[in-house]
Amino acid sequence: MTPYYTHEHEAFRATLQRFVVEEIEPYVASWEADGEVPLSVFQQSGSIGLRGLGFPEVFGGTPGDPFHQIIVYEELGRAGSGGVVAALTIHGIAAMPIVAYGTEEMKSRVLPGIVSGDKRVALCITEPGAGSDVAGLATRAVRVGRDFVVNGCKTFITGGMNADYYVVAVRTADAGADGISLLLIERETPGLTQSRLDKMGWHASDTATLYFDDCRVPASNLIGPENRGFRAIVKNFNGERFSIAAMAHGMARCAYDEALIYAKERSTFGAPLITRQVIRHKLIDMATRVAALKANLEAVACRLCQGKSIVADVCMLKNFATATIAYCASEAVQIFGGAGYMRGSKVERIFRETKVLAIGGGGEEIMKDLAARQLGW
Repeated sequence: MTPYYTHEHEAFRATLQRFVVEEIEPYVASWEADGEVPLSVFQQSGSIGLRGLGFPEVFGGTPGDPFHQIIVYEELGRAGSGGVVAALTIHGIAAMPIVAYGTEEMKSRVLPGIVSGDKRVALCITEPGAGSDVAGLATRAVRVGRDFVVNGCKTFITGGMNADYYVVAVRTADAGADGISLLLIERETPGLTQSRLDKMGWHASDTATLYFDDCRVPASNLIGPENRGFRAIVKNFNGERFSIAAMAHGMARCAYDEALIYAKERSTFGAPLITRQVIRHKLIDMATRVAALKANLEAVACRLCQGKSIVADVCMLKNFATATIAYCASEAVQIFGGAGYMRGSKVERIFRETKVLAIGGGGEEIMKDLAARQLGW
């Protein structure tokens, strides 16, 4: 308990804990094998208020703040599957441009289904030739009468195989940041196809490459002003990077908890591992980093609640978070020894899933450079 969390926060945590224990943990291995989380689980997460957190109440949402986000990732992280966490929370990033810039008609048509879990949504920014360099994207949308005709490709799209809605960054004018717009493209649009990607980790989260071949999209599906999408994308990045840091904290905490339990239960040379000084030191180093990361997360969350500029803070937070999960995952596997190298354990799965967090939402090198510029260097 800290001064940041109210009784409402803790009641939400308790609900989420029951959901994780009863509806997620027993099925993680099956979902990992299937390569996706069933739709019914999205609907269950909607029924407990997880999907609506932070969305407008008029569309079925519930009030929420950054501390709710920390709780979400901390509790979902206990299941030890980054893929499940990504699948169940990507809408919190993907749908935010609709909330912020969509028309009232679009919001009324799309958001209730996303909040309830009946519909899924994916954010489509990255391309084969443009990742962190968003201004370099090439997927083009040309205005033809009352439609946009879209041609191009998006890749590494979380939830891309099963999404009902895609929030897609497209080029609507000349090269550069000033020529980018956002379009809402629906799953059944003719000319849209998906191809599943095979990943190192996050197996329970479906990931896809999307192809747009003369897709006709109503101009009314434009999200925000034409040629002003770059600002919306950049604004969305802050939320995405904070979420990645919170997710890294939840997974690091899980790795530490699993390693501590194992060290108490596993005996070597006639005594529990926890009695070995070298193991205790590893665990203390993990605990120290996890505690420091949570303190950093809460400090940035507090600044977010105050409406302060946090671009540099969140960039540094993201890098510290991804370094923390990488350290904790590695040390957890080391403490487990051979058992940590076997498929099926949480620590093995977490170890495979650490690197994606240092890449997604902007690579760590980009984060350092952006933070330096924000600090006036």
